[in-house]
Amino acid sequence: MNKIMSLNLSEQEQLRRESLQKLRDLGIDPYPAALYPVNTLSNEIEANFEEGKKVIVAGRLMSRRIMGKASFAEAQDAEGRVQLYFNRDEICEGEDKTLYNTVFKKLLDIGDFIGVEGDLFTTQVGEKSIKVKKFVLLSKSLKPLPLPKTDNEGKVHDAFTDPEMRYRQRYVDLVVNPHVKETFITRTKVMNEMRNFFNDKGYFEVETPILQPIPGGAAARPFITHHNALDMPLYLRIANELYLKRLIVGGFDGVYEFAKDFRNEGMDRTHNPEFTVMEIYVAYKDYNWMMDFTEEMLERVALSVHGKTDLNVGNKEISFKRPFKRISMTDSIKEFTGFDITDKSVDELATWCKNNGIEVDDSMGKGKLIDEIFGEKCEGNYIQPTFITDYPKEMSPLCKAHRDNPELTERFELMVNGKEIANAYTELNDPIDQRERFEEQMKLSAKGDDEAMFIDQDFLRALEYGMPPTSGMGIGIDRLVMLMTNQSSIQEVLFFPQMKLETFSAEENLGPELNENEQLIFDILSKENPIELSVLKDAAGLSNKQWDKGIKGLTKHGLTKVTKTDNSLMVDVV
Repeated sequence: MNKIMSLNLSEQEQLRRESLQKLRDLGIDPYPAALYPVNTLSNEIEANFEEGKKVIVAGRLMSRRIMGKASFAEAQDAEGRVQLYFNRDEICEGEDKTLYNTVFKKLLDIGDFIGVEGDLFTTQVGEKSIKVKKFVLLSKSLKPLPLPKTDNEGKVHDAFTDPEMRYRQRYVDLVVNPHVKETFITRTKVMNEMRNFFNDKGYFEVETPILQPIPGGAAARPFITHHNALDMPLYLRIANELYLKRLIVGGFDGVYEFAKDFRNEGMDRTHNPEFTVMEIYVAYKDYNWMMDFTEEMLERVALSVHGKTDLNVGNKEISFKRPFKRISMTDSIKEFTGFDITDKSVDELATWCKNNGIEVDDSMGKGKLIDEIFGEKCEGNYIQPTFITDYPKEMSPLCKAHRDNPELTERFELMVNGKEIANAYTELNDPIDQRERFEEQMKLSAKGDDEAMFIDQDFLRALEYGMPPTSGMGIGIDRLVMLMTNQSSIQEVLFFPQMKLETFSAEENLGPELNENEQLIFDILSKENPIELSVLKDAAGLSNKQWDKGIKGLTKHGLTKVTKTDNSLMVDVV
């Protein structure tokens, strides 16, 4: 271990590194490269148990009960745990019992990956187990797992439950809290079932750019970067809408994409700056068709994942059985506030907001004000799936005007459990109207609205070539998975949610700070180790006092150790 790699180690970490070296001294590679021929998983043993069947398994050592020349242990693989029975004389048939007495009993630690060959058998208490014939170390664990402990009364202590620790060290969370894995398995099932639904309908999965010259398709604050070779700014996409519509222009009848989007905005229990959405666009359809399509898809997802449409979410029961309730935004606001937003001016809307405890500022246009009213007064009331339809034109710059009322648009948002999870339009395909909408957005930007849309000239050019009547829908995968897994925080459905930067001390990053004499001794050791103590002292050329302080300092830092042999004292790097 060199200075850069060394850390302030706990006693357990130091002991594990000592075991690591002892394994190497025995000629055992603690990190072998060769394939290990696993042929059975723990759940298969449970499901297809045959007494005496030969199996090869691998996994983490999670518990161990040593009883003289016989021991029991548990290994955890991707599917669960299996009990292992170790017998010294079965493993070590000859006189040399080192593999059991030293390697298994003393040098293996909880968390190590091992491979095991053996025969299935049932213990006297009925536990399906493996009688180990051979075992091999596959990877040495240098940090102890924070395993919970259960007392005689069944109470769990020292559980790994701190949210920040769990999110930062998800790899540990998955090992010691196996139920967490089920959330992410369900996430994949949800996305797979959506894909199956779209593919069964004949729609085509595509990929579009993440780095974009113009952050279009949504009203949001983007992340900005710079492309050195092209010497131009680029934006992480806030939506993939405009590229998918270009593909409709190009002749695809239906395209969809599961996309990573990025928005440089706030973080809370339902928002992460990096998130997953699915957007789909289908030619010759409108938003009425898309409402039917969306509720059909969600009913199918619920049935596929849970086998039922009624799901428990917190203390509520939410039903995904079709059909879902539908109500216009104007009627929703009127229902919950008594205020009719129809034909109201910006000043009238702003005054109402101020009088009803809603914060506003001068940059807000009509659409933003109406959005604030709905978000504050209405959105949280919709627990059961509900389509909010017919949004005011100012709120929807990419949406076609309503066929019966040009002040409204053919748009819906799907609310579930008080939050929006889907957004859809009858898409605007009039290039002149679209240009005017973009220009209105630029006026809002000039007033200080940093979420107003940019003008995308290439998208306007695409529309001028002609886009057929189209409906598009986007659905937030993270929020949908929260519902499907009964989670109240988006962090629980993301493997690695965004966190504040974790800070490490200089000693943790670079190793302990060495003084001049310690560094001199360590540099010599780094080139040749182990080395006789007397040879090392002569090579350092230090006074007795300098030498004594230097070698003791290195030992205190956990960088070196001195061991006695038959003829001399040897110094080695830990």
